[in-house]
Amino acid sequence: MRAVVARVSQASVDIGGKTVGSIGAGLLVLLGVKAGDTEAEARKLAGKITELRIFEDADGKMNLPLREAGGELLVVSQFTLYANCRHGRRPDFFAAAKPASAVPLYEYFISLCREKGFHVETGEFGADMKVYSVNDGPVTLILDTEAL
Repeated sequence: MRAVVARVSQASVDIGGKTVGSIGAGLLVLLGVKAGDTEAEARKLAGKITELRIFEDADGKMNLPLREAGGELLVVSQFTLYANCRHGRRPDFFAAAKPASAVPLYEYFISLCREKGFHVETGEFGADMKVYSVNDGPVTLILDTEAL
């Protein structure tokens, strides 16, 4: 699994002109599922993201995790994180998991974050979405379970 994680002061996702998910301060997580990923990768990534100490403490240092900062999560599926751009100008997405296996892992990741007590908003898997964010910092990280 792969995620682009942005610290935001607010973020939302619209489908067809209607807001379907919205958060205040917290993390916008663009989540990609690779063919062959398992629940173990989802657990590893959910644990890492929710415990990242990337929020400022009273001294202005990035020292607080999401929970201590009182943050929320907006999780949006993003199969394009597994784009292969090595050949030509049109990316291929063969490494991305097919919906039959990606949807359950996307939903499992969300459920893990909720079980940890976080407020989680989402987009809609496979929908044409407009994602809005006000990045805070900006702080943006790329996490891949193959490197964790």
